[in-house]
Amino acid sequence: MFSFKQKGTVTITCHKRVAPYLEMDVRELGFIPLDTFVTGLRLSATLNDCIKLNLNLRCASQVLYSLIKFRAANADDIYKAASEIPWENLLPPDGYFSVTSNVLNDTINNNMFANLRIKDAIVDRMRLKTNARPSTGSELRGAVIHLFWKNEDAEIFIDTSGDSLGRHGYRKIPGQAPMLESLAAATILATRWDKRSPFINPMCGSGTLAIEAALIATNTRPGLFRLNYAFMHILGYDEEVYLDEMKRLNDQIIDIPDLKIIATDYSSLAITNAKKNALAAGIADLISFNVCDFTETTIPDLANGIVFLNPEYGERLGQIDELELIYARIGDFMKAKCKGYTGYIFTANMDLAKKIGLKAKRRIEFYSSVLDCRLLEYELYDGSKRTHRTEKNLES
Repeated sequence: MFSFKQKGTVTITCHKRVAPYLEMDVRELGFIPLDTFVTGLRLSATLNDCIKLNLNLRCASQVLYSLIKFRAANADDIYKAASEIPWENLLPPDGYFSVTSNVLNDTINNNMFANLRIKDAIVDRMRLKTNARPSTGSELRGAVIHLFWKNEDAEIFIDTSGDSLGRHGYRKIPGQAPMLESLAAATILATRWDKRSPFINPMCGSGTLAIEAALIATNTRPGLFRLNYAFMHILGYDEEVYLDEMKRLNDQIIDIPDLKIIATDYSSLAITNAKKNALAAGIADLISFNVCDFTETTIPDLANGIVFLNPEYGERLGQIDELELIYARIGDFMKAKCKGYTGYIFTANMDLAKKIGLKAKRRIEFYSSVLDCRLLEYELYDGSKRTHRTEKNLES
């Protein structure tokens, strides 16, 4: 039986350009990354630590515990190395497992072949050591083994997550062109929002940004919305560790009675779906949903809040000519109604962004699927920029 208390190298993956916010997530939990790279980070941790990481992380995709690193020129080398791992100490002989992979090697042109060689190695060893074999398939409902193989560098992991952590589990109705929950969380962490002042989300769609804002503000973690993880199907798993962490997740939720989160959309169906998603997330009472044009969104007369819009990009939805007018109206709306706030626009179309007519103070890089995106930050001064700076100088 494998020890869940044995430290090893853990790789936490995320979508491209989300790593800085994943690192914030990880450090908040008390872990110190060994190194951070473009699609994740590495740290030293136990499998019990992986339970904590899986339940708490907002910006991650997978939490991978390394079993072996080796050189592999071809798929036979993969089979040989995998055969040396004591799978009988990791997998129940009557259980179920899946294999996933990330492969870039000239000797094969199909990841499925590499997966098959891993499966063969596991099954052959299990038969030899236990006279039994676990079942296997593509569904990520049991134990998951992951292969990373680039050129001749290979590594085999226990994937402690299974299904991607990028989907937080509360969103029952995604709507059109939805933002992935982990990306939404990362973009909010990239803003200057203090988690107490108003969070205004016109064009809310299925409500992901507003819901993630409420979850972040109240310290409500994604683990509360999910019941199955791959670590539960590894020999040595102690359910008490998981239950203790779940209790901690419930105990650390913060009540913020004066929190103002406002989400609007012109589509009544979108608002209906957003309300259902918020209800599933347990924070429906924290968000004020309204059906209206974005320009009619209520903006509380308080400074230091943020206004966050994720308009259509013209890639999948909408037409460019129509969107040029919408982006221009967004600029007018922020200038006229959002003074004293900080504005944010998330878009993959910088030509359309020019129509906003405001100069961005920051341009923060992200990806949404395969689209190169920017989170644009605008200071929306209450009065002229010069007056605002003078007032700040007098205060200091």
